[in-house]
Amino acid sequence: MLDKIGKGYKSLIVKPLGSNIESFLSQLRDEGIRYIYIDPSLLSSSSLDYFVTVYESDDADMKVCSSIDELIKTKSSGKSAGLLVNVKSKRDEDTIVDAAKHNADFVLVDADDWKIIPLENIIAKLQGMKSMILAYARDANEVRTLLNVLQVGVDGVVLEASDIASVRQSLVYMQSKEFKLVYAVVKDVRDSGVGERACIDTASMLKVGEGMLIGSRANFLFLMHNEAIGSEFTSPRPFRVNAGAVHCYTLMPDGRTKYLSEIEAGDEVLIVNMDGKARNAIVGRVKIETRPMRLVKAEVDVDGVKEEGSIIVQNAETIRFIGRDNRLIAVTDLKVGDEVLVYAKGSRGRHFGIEVDEFILEK
Repeated sequence: MLDKIGKGYKSLIVKPLGSNIESFLSQLRDEGIRYIYIDPSLLSSSSLDYFVTVYESDDADMKVCSSIDELIKTKSSGKSAGLLVNVKSKRDEDTIVDAAKHNADFVLVDADDWKIIPLENIIAKLQGMKSMILAYARDANEVRTLLNVLQVGVDGVVLEASDIASVRQSLVYMQSKEFKLVYAVVKDVRDSGVGERACIDTASMLKVGEGMLIGSRANFLFLMHNEAIGSEFTSPRPFRVNAGAVHCYTLMPDGRTKYLSEIEAGDEVLIVNMDGKARNAIVGRVKIETRPMRLVKAEVDVDGVKEEGSIIVQNAETIRFIGRDNRLIAVTDLKVGDEVLVYAKGSRGRHFGIEVDEFILEK
């Protein structure tokens, strides 16, 4: 939940770095981020209206205090407040517990060199108390670690970020990333000869309704279902997405795209379910093999503009799209007029997988 913070939520608070703050804040809005760690005096009036600020200032919505005395004083005024503690010793753990006993709304835990054991101690000691545990993270990998300590994790993370990629990656780790999927109308289905297709074998068990976003255009991606359901001739392989032809794009957790031909063991890919909720999975193997292929074209309205996308996939009954009422449709049964789930937006260019503002026409 990006618009809520508290016990029971996994919240992301972004600390913007760099000089072009307002431009970065605009990107954070697009991702649904509401909480930022920043001096409110640096923000425009529109940003102040939208964002919830966390900072060492009385003007912040949530004040970060540096001592127990300051915390008590701020709380007595009725303001939301917490304590920042740099954990270096056992004494610092005791300070955190003391802050929780004084009804701190949150404790913000920082460490120059993260050690999991101190954080485990803090999580264990604050169980049953009302104070949220927030922790500093310098990158998305630290976010993933902090969210899984003792299988409980912290209540929120303050992520230092200078670009939107690390924020997007973190949202996937938090399973807070969502895509607005829509139904596109199939306009053409036909055999397209022989080509090379890529099977993405993950190190995760994928559920019915999950798949990967794949397509020939970066702004028009089909939700290709995994092989959790077998067929008359094949057993289920719930770790696999038979994704499509090697030229196709897939969307990665950091918001960039990759060609299927570029994906290899150890990469992290984006797994999306039919409701648009995303998570990540590690690639264990990619199988590229020559197979009979089929072309699918579909069309959808995006902000009043007709967008057309296509995909080439293996011509086999185990390759499935997701239709209305969550019906799985094999490409061998797909016909013109069917509706299938896609992620589509206005056309923009890509430079080495990064979205850029430029004219582009793809057919």
